[in-house]
Amino acid sequence: MSKLSNEKAVQEAAWVFEENQSDAGKMAYSIDVTTGVLHDIEFIESPNAEPRPQDALPELIVVHGISLPPNQFGGEAITQLFTNQLDPAEDPYFDKIKGLRVSAHALIRRDGELIQYVPFQNKAWHAGVSEFAGRSGCNDFSIGIELEGTDETAYTEPQYAVLAQLINALWCTYPVCSSATSSGTTRLLLDARPIPVPIFSGAD
Repeated sequence: MSKLSNEKAVQEAAWVFEENQSDAGKMAYSIDVTTGVLHDIEFIESPNAEPRPQDALPELIVVHGISLPPNQFGGEAITQLFTNQLDPAEDPYFDKIKGLRVSAHALIRRDGELIQYVPFQNKAWHAGVSEFAGRSGCNDFSIGIELEGTDETAYTEPQYAVLAQLINALWCTYPVCSSATSSGTTRLLLDARPIPVPIFSGAD
């Protein structure tokens, strides 16, 4: 069982938010509290989702890193993965992960473009078999945000800014998130288990 990174990752996520907090209000996002969908942002529905357990609320924000094919940016492969439309013939790596059923609530591309796939009140399949602060099944109580990138490549300033704005909107809509924590991980796409590694450049 993988454990989501705790103290170090929380510090990194806090650093990103604090560094960009002054910009968060410049392009504030808002979330429809009834549907759990961002206003005026592209929404592409993923079938890889389900209702949260009764009385479960978003309490944890998990930030992942993803690139498809590995170490390549752009294209539609991430959306195709999240919508079960990835063509295994297009790349040898795609053949390795065919049949994988995963999703995230949102993706932030390298240029800062934000795409939502799962309403925030629903459960996305992003954390796999996971544990955080002694609680298992993180998908039940978390929101998964993907940043397009790799462990070896610095994330971009537009990504940091959009991440801060999105977290601010989530905190405003789901106050329990702001009283809980944020965690940074990267995804092992082959089996969709999160591995704790630092992902934010510039963090202490």
